[in-house]
Amino acid sequence: MTEMSAKAVAPWVRTRLRTAPGAAGALALLVLLTAFLAAAVPRGIDRYEDRGLRHAVASASPDNTVIRVSGTIPPPPVGDSLTPAKMADGNEETLKAIPAPLRPDRSQSAYGVRTTEKVLSDARDTWLARPEGLPPRFFIDARSAPADHTRLVSGRLPAAKADTSSPTAEAAVTRVTANTLHITVGSVIHVKRLIGDPLAVRITGIVEPLRPSASYWAVEPVLREPEFVLSDVNDRDSPHYWYAGLLLGPDSAPALVGAAGKPETYHDIAPDPQAMNARQLGGLKSALASLKAGPALADIRANSGSDTLLTQLDAVLTLFTSVRDSITPVVAVATLGTATVAGVVLLMAGGLAAARRTTELALLRARGGSLRGIAGRLTAETAVVAVPAAALGLALAVWAVPTGRIGPSLIAVATVTAVSCLALPVRAALAHRTVRSAADRDDLVRVTPSRRRTVAELTLLVLAVGAVVALRRRSTSAGADALVSSAPVLVGVIAALVLVRLYPLPLRWAARPAARLRSTVGFLSLARAGRAPGGGVLPLLALLTALTTAAFGGSVLAGVADARDKAALYTTGADARIDSVGPLPRTLPDRVAKAPGVSSATPAHVEYGVETPYGDRVAVIGADPDSYARLSARTGLGSFAADALRAPAGAGPAGPGSVGPRGVLPAVASPKVAAGLGKGPRKVRVAGYDVMVRVVAVRTHTPAVPHSDFLVVDASGLGAKYPTTVLITGSGVDGKALRRLATSTAGPHAQDPPSVQLRGDTRRQLTDSPLQTGAERLYSAAVVAGAGYAVLALLLSLLRGAPERAALLARLRTMGLTRGQGRRLLILEALPQAVLAAVGGALTGWAATELLAPGVDLAGLALAASPATAAVTGELRADPLSLALPAACVVALAAGVAATQAWWTSRRGSITELRAGDTR
Repeated sequence: MTEMSAKAVAPWVRTRLRTAPGAAGALALLVLLTAFLAAAVPRGIDRYEDRGLRHAVASASPDNTVIRVSGTIPPPPVGDSLTPAKMADGNEETLKAIPAPLRPDRSQSAYGVRTTEKVLSDARDTWLARPEGLPPRFFIDARSAPADHTRLVSGRLPAAKADTSSPTAEAAVTRVTANTLHITVGSVIHVKRLIGDPLAVRITGIVEPLRPSASYWAVEPVLREPEFVLSDVNDRDSPHYWYAGLLLGPDSAPALVGAAGKPETYHDIAPDPQAMNARQLGGLKSALASLKAGPALADIRANSGSDTLLTQLDAVLTLFTSVRDSITPVVAVATLGTATVAGVVLLMAGGLAAARRTTELALLRARGGSLRGIAGRLTAETAVVAVPAAALGLALAVWAVPTGRIGPSLIAVATVTAVSCLALPVRAALAHRTVRSAADRDDLVRVTPSRRRTVAELTLLVLAVGAVVALRRRSTSAGADALVSSAPVLVGVIAALVLVRLYPLPLRWAARPAARLRSTVGFLSLARAGRAPGGGVLPLLALLTALTTAAFGGSVLAGVADARDKAALYTTGADARIDSVGPLPRTLPDRVAKAPGVSSATPAHVEYGVETPYGDRVAVIGADPDSYARLSARTGLGSFAADALRAPAGAGPAGPGSVGPRGVLPAVASPKVAAGLGKGPRKVRVAGYDVMVRVVAVRTHTPAVPHSDFLVVDASGLGAKYPTTVLITGSGVDGKALRRLATSTAGPHAQDPPSVQLRGDTRRQLTDSPLQTGAERLYSAAVVAGAGYAVLALLLSLLRGAPERAALLARLRTMGLTRGQGRRLLILEALPQAVLAAVGGALTGWAATELLAPGVDLAGLALAASPATAAVTGELRADPLSLALPAACVVALAAGVAATQAWWTSRRGSITELRAGDTR
């Protein structure tokens, strides 16, 4: 044979591809799938983070996200500074001063002149609604562009310019305001001014907000609908008055000069959530810092004359950042695990190709082929298949996930392509460093690990221990780095290396007694398992890493579900509840108990804001001891013995002619309330009655008010015995039926009808953030992809020895081996490695979960941030199904593949497999 550099008779690459099109197609499909996943994952992360940020800003209260720029009104005469043209120019200058990447939403931003204090209506307007005798007060706003945000119901929009000689103006009100305060088109409302006659505001139109929840209306909600306000916030018994909004036209801004209510000029700048993305968080925070106390604020003050800027948008961004940072390490665990398994499968594919061509490459080396020449040609033939497949995978990922950065995807796809192209030539070069006529045996039982391998394994062990310690100390809530996120993967890798070293021992121990059995199938299967190639570390590494990731991922998803169930229970206190401001009918609990899906209905009287002797305000719950104790035990929220709560005979509030409360009521209290009341009897005023209570039990939670401080007493000892809450348990509670019962109880025209809250609805509301849902979907997809690669790794491992097993089975068939014995032989040969991987994977998954549980916080992934869920922690626990199911599937798959090969070999016949000169 001539040198490798000489010109070939036929091109190498074309010849190889035409010789083995099936192998080339399989490699192309593997690279295509891997490149697609590698490119899609970073774009998917960008996508759900961007959606989560936009949802966080869009769903936050506009009062918190809007940028408020305000200034004082110049004293009269004001000249033309408040004309629409001047104010529009000032608003444009203010918008231009907003630094990038923060971008205002011009459609929902507004500017004008408004009052900052409630303006009292004149005494002459007696026709305005006064439910408790007090005249209404008004918020007056000369707001920009009212025509773009309203639908005219009747009349017209205010258009006339303010008359500075006689204080008059035109205004519009919403339909809700008009109906509540008895306002009609043409009505004239007189409001106080600092000096002179009142300002006469003529109502020219009644409007309906087009988007009442958007920033234009929601920043000042009193413009949409009036509020019923206490005249003295410190006295709950003080009378109420109506507080409503008057929407003046932009031309009427000068009318507010000299008006009461401390008017100001303002610019309410709504941020555009759609212009934000998660990679700009640092720039957004810098822009807000510049607006609050930096160059941008100086520009606004110089250009518009405004002197105050307020916003809570930075707090919204900070909350989003904290939730994202707690989610990222958990998601990184799954993605790193899947990436590791995918990389191992690519290496196994190269190893399988090198093993199949061992004789060919050994012959080339024996005839003078150089390592460089052989490796170069193998690289070329692999690249012809891998590069187009990777490019197609990248294109499919960009099409499937159209948003996100392209840079990380390009790097990931380039890595996949490099591994795919180099796996075969590197493996071949390492195997054929020396020229030899045939490959030496490297049985798994006989192979001796080298010193380099031992050093590498010890290095990985140190890294694994460091990752576990770092994760337990820092927790995922402290942020992510590669070492912490790779902790479960490193645990799986170390377990695989340990099992490969221990694997020969049980084979040797089992082979000795099997040799003394009458049947040769058991001994042959163990001997064949021991003669598996010594490079079996890659299949075990892939299987254990995938099983560890799957078990850890299943435990994470189970912990997420538990956290959501717990948060929903802490919010509702039961499977469902009916709450009312006023008393509920005594017959309602019995009617609810007969509703579909209801197991029990427990009534309770809940009095909020009860002042305790030590000064705090708590919720006092009056309930029947027996039914409430059963409810507490069933929900797991502060269970107690019913007899401990039962009121003694004659105990209760003061009766007619009594000097004080009669007897002492035993009570169950939250820790803070118990510490404040102490051990002795204390007097508490509930629903207008004085009662004496003594704390007999302390519980952290209770169903009626699961997330606040409380005091539970026997309802028979309270003066007010009517229920205000009904707590419901049942596996299939019908929400529509409960709402119909509540509505029929209150009547169709009730101002405050009872509210119905279902635990299932609450649970769904806890996951309404795209950040949580997107991360959970990506996590689940990564776990499924890792399991798929594990299956592929097992198939590649079995496929590597398939030709040799087929030849062996054919030889043994000629010696009298039956089909059943052949099937058992192949199954028993495949089982040791599969059982080892399954048992090791389950144990490693359990160990990884237990080791890392103290450092993994699932609350960010499980729950949308809200005050009701702030006390809920997401705890990681080992999920038995996630440990057992993947392991069982590995064993079943290995047995199924072996049985299938035995069946297929028996169909082909022995002559096909036994060819002259075959060395298998």
